[in-house]
Amino acid sequence: MRRKRKQKDMDRELLDTIFEVEAEWKKLRHIVDNSVEPMDESGKKLQLSEAKFMFLLKEAKHRKISVLRY
Repeated sequence: MRRKRKQKDMDRELLDTIFEVEAEWKKLRHIVDNSVEPMDESGKKLQLSEAKFMFLLKEAKHRKISVLRY
């Protein structure tokens, strides 16, 4: 019983992190899209945040976590 509770807590934490990283990624994407002349650093930050988001989504899929369950 303890393991399931611990696993649920970890799953919720993963989902929270996914939502935070998604918001950060969308914010950066909006800034870069609306920039007249985006800097290279901004593009790299955008790529990094997108990679983090995709990694976390793959991890959630691997763990078979659904937002609808929580």
